Parts: sequence; C-alpha cells; structure tokens
Amino acid sequence: MSGPGPALAIQRASRAAHIPPDRALRRWARAALARASSVTLRFAVQSEARELNRRFRGKDYATNVLTFAYDAARGAPLAGDVVVCPAVVAREARAQGKRLEAHYAHLVVHGLLHMQGYDHERAADARRMERRERAILERLGFPDPYAPA
Repeated sequence: MSGPGPALAIQRASRAAHIPPDRALRRWARAALARASSVTLRFAVQSEARELNRRFRGKDYATNVLTFAYDAARGAPLAGDVVVCPAVVAREARAQGKRLEAHYAHLVVHGLLHMQGYDHERAADARRMERRERAILERLGFPDPYAPA
C-alpha cells in the first residue's frame, strides 16, 4: 500500500474471547487495503448483526460480515465500517473444518475488499474477488479459504 496506512478503529460489542488481537486485525487490514483508509471494524453480537442484515440487506439472520462503504471524493481516503459477528464466524469455522484465526482473517479481508468495490454477485466478479482474497491471505500465511476442507 502506498501512502498512509489505514486508520483502524476496533470496537468490541461482542465479548467473545476468541476475537483476534488488535495487532493481527491491523496487520490483516494493512494487507487488504490498497490506499489510505478510515475504517471501523466492529465485532457485534448476533442480535445486532441480524438487525443490520435485516435493515440493510432485507435478510433476517445474523451474517458473518457486513460492509458499509461511505462515499468519498475521488482520491480521498476510503471510509467505512466492517461489522463481524464472532458467533457466526466461530460456528462457520467449526462447520467448515477451518482454523478460527484463518476464518477471521478471510472475513476481515473479504469485508475490506467489499469496501474497495469488490463484489461477488456475478460469477466474473466473484472470481476476481476470490483471486484477490487468495493472494492477500497467502501473503499473510493463511490457506486458500475456498479450498475444500
């Protein structure tokens, strides 16, 4: 990343003991963000994640990660919020046979890529986003999150 690194505020509304330490979260954010950014990374309880997903996506369940990107002037730092639900992350990691830390890293990277305009609604966009996720996670020492367990 060129220029100043991300300004990363970390909020822990969830008291889950397994949330990664700030140092790891900051390292993952630096790896995922291509330009100066102002990001709040919030760890939410399931009821909050469900309410946000219902209100902003029309889906009535707690999801693993939600991204809220705010409009910025061209060339200005990116700004946004990434909301992660630790209960969902832990449940998914167990169900998928993944290390919890690796799943957290993937979802933080995933959410930050959404903030930068990556998407996975169409197959071509999904392939582009997944390639970027794999490259970032490999540099961070994590396995391919899309490989079968």
